[in-house]
Amino acid sequence: MLNSRSLRYLLRFALLGCCSLAGALRGADPLSPPEPIAAGTFAPTVESLRQYQTPEWFRDAKFGIWAHWGPQAVPRQGDWYARQMYLQGHPQYEHHLKTYGHPSKHGYKDIIPLWKAEKWDPDALMALYAKAGAKYFVSMGVHHDNFDLWNSKFHRWNSVAMGPHRDVVGEWKQAAVHAGLRFGVSEHLGPSYAWFSPSHGWDQYGPTPGVPYDGADPTNADLYHPEHNEPFHWGRSWYATDEKWHREWFNRIKDLVDQHHPDFLYTDGGIPFEETGRSLLAHFYNSNCAAHGGKNEAVYTFKDMGTGEVIPEAGVLDVERGVMPGIQPRPWQTDTSIGDWFYSDGFKYKTTTDVVHMLADIVSKNGNLLLNVVLYADGSLPPEPREFLGEMAAWMTVNGEAIHGTRPWKIFGEGPTVAASGHFKEDTVYTPQDIRFTTKADALYAITLGVPEGEVRIKCLGRDAKLSDKTVQTVRLLGSSEKLTWSQQAEALVITVPSSLPSQHSATFKIEF
Repeated sequence: MLNSRSLRYLLRFALLGCCSLAGALRGADPLSPPEPIAAGTFAPTVESLRQYQTPEWFRDAKFGIWAHWGPQAVPRQGDWYARQMYLQGHPQYEHHLKTYGHPSKHGYKDIIPLWKAEKWDPDALMALYAKAGAKYFVSMGVHHDNFDLWNSKFHRWNSVAMGPHRDVVGEWKQAAVHAGLRFGVSEHLGPSYAWFSPSHGWDQYGPTPGVPYDGADPTNADLYHPEHNEPFHWGRSWYATDEKWHREWFNRIKDLVDQHHPDFLYTDGGIPFEETGRSLLAHFYNSNCAAHGGKNEAVYTFKDMGTGEVIPEAGVLDVERGVMPGIQPRPWQTDTSIGDWFYSDGFKYKTTTDVVHMLADIVSKNGNLLLNVVLYADGSLPPEPREFLGEMAAWMTVNGEAIHGTRPWKIFGEGPTVAASGHFKEDTVYTPQDIRFTTKADALYAITLGVPEGEVRIKCLGRDAKLSDKTVQTVRLLGSSEKLTWSQQAEALVITVPSSLPSQHSATFKIEF
């Protein structure tokens, strides 16, 4: 039921939308007034958005794979290339100068045509992702480089008009749906206005000081943004204050949502631009409800990093390259990458052991893991990610029962290792004595964060631990038919480890009472 305040917000946006008939046309003005948001339960107010409830599909999924992919993969130099190629002295600037030419003549706009995705087979990739245990897939929608990966009606710089000349988001969605995965998109557009400002600069020293880079050319202003004085640095200025930019962001991300109807939307920061961002979020939820017979199946993730607005109840909090310290009352998510965010030569990859241990720790704390699996610019898999997907598929075949569809237990785990928590803290090294717990139906799963030898001692299941008022009845090793030797002693449940284990990286014991 909408209250009077919520109705006023909806009417306001509906009236603004009446002025934007041109917005329905190809090449529509991105600065036109916002189109109306979908009517429904949610309005762009804090109190209305706090009605949100995380859908069960997301709570059951636990593991998603992300394609953080676009033109910035072309130079094979990693993340933020479109910005840092304009920072004289930066390694990416030096690479660009040697490989493509001076950014006054050969800028990021000239990288875009080199992204052809000529080996990209989304169906074949999605089959690998599904085998590896992913239950949802997330496509990049638009990164800070201001390049839309769908048939954008508001922005000529898009993957259908140039580059691969393919609707990347649309083809990823078709493949995900065919493979039975939920589909999502990520948007990183909000910071772009200030993030791209170095493209308007010039060399400070060397043979061409003062010669403007190609971002200063007004004909490229819709890619690099008009010249302005809004600085970029981490924190509040992550999102610029220019209201015209807020309007463009709203129209383009609403277009992304309306064309592809994702069940998952990731924003790289807090909710952008106050009422404008809340309006987009309300539209996302309301349109998703309408597409699912009145039931909200939408998940929106955002980060508490000092950027944008954070309303914890309004969506799912996301931790970038890090974890939470314990069981959280609301579902949450870690987003991280197996390597750099965009493909980078020589970058050290996470091992399958790293990912398995991180996944078990996150799931035990009521979280999900969204893992970026990097691609070459041509759309094919580098050898390390391909090897990982095969190893992860083998692990999930044995242990997926302890991950998918589970919920936290009374405690998340036990063991000698204290994991770091927070953003950019993901390098904890565990031991086989570190154990994480999940539950499903009447079963408790104990996942060792390492390959155990000799015996496993689970102290919290000792008779004197008082965490369970029931006696252990059966203990089984997932993936094995071998009868285990075990005893519930006063100080611990002691399990004798078989001489051979059915999977690498960890062992999972299914315990019933």
